[in-house]
Amino acid sequence: MTTRVLIADDQDDVRIGFRLILDSQPDMTVVGEAADGRAAVELARHLKPDVVLADIRMPKLDGLEVTRVLAQETRVIVVTTFDLDDYVHTALRNGACGFLLKRSGPTLLIEAIRAAMAGDTLISPQVTVRLLRHLRGSKAVPPGEPLTEREVEIARLVAHGRTNAEIAAELFISAGTVKTHVANVQRKVGAANRVGIAAWAWNSGTA
Repeated sequence: MTTRVLIADDQDDVRIGFRLILDSQPDMTVVGEAADGRAAVELARHLKPDVVLADIRMPKLDGLEVTRVLAQETRVIVVTTFDLDDYVHTALRNGACGFLLKRSGPTLLIEAIRAAMAGDTLISPQVTVRLLRHLRGSKAVPPGEPLTEREVEIARLVAHGRTNAEIAAELFISAGTVKTHVANVQRKVGAANRVGIAAWAWNSGTA
């Protein structure tokens, strides 16, 4: 099934770049673009996309308000240059299915859309690390079954914001192997996603 995406950003070059990335995926297609928040809401209600990519700083309605208005109707991923904590908290509180920094790169953008379609939430690793670091040393629920030495290593790297590709390069293993390890860690610690793995790692002192 093809995921239909609406891009909302007031910068032409950003919209063009996102369109090129997404249209190159066999399971995604860009169905519309909006240069301001009000147009984004109107287009979303007309086109009924599966996912809306919304920049925070847009004319007429900002991305946070767009998220609040649309989150009950469709999945919204906030994409921004600015990783201020207030933005992150407000976006997630307003129902965002993801929070990405524009510098995160195309791989994470694609992963975030697929995660949103799977009912998951993906947050840029740089943001996740900062939000979760304060949990270090808090009480953590022991995993359902012990993690292997390699899984502990993977969990630590996830908690420090590494992507699968970066972990693969650092540990000299394939990205597919990393993905398998991440899935195993997720299952063992009862995490819903990578953010949950990071939270567990910081909570337990593993990170």
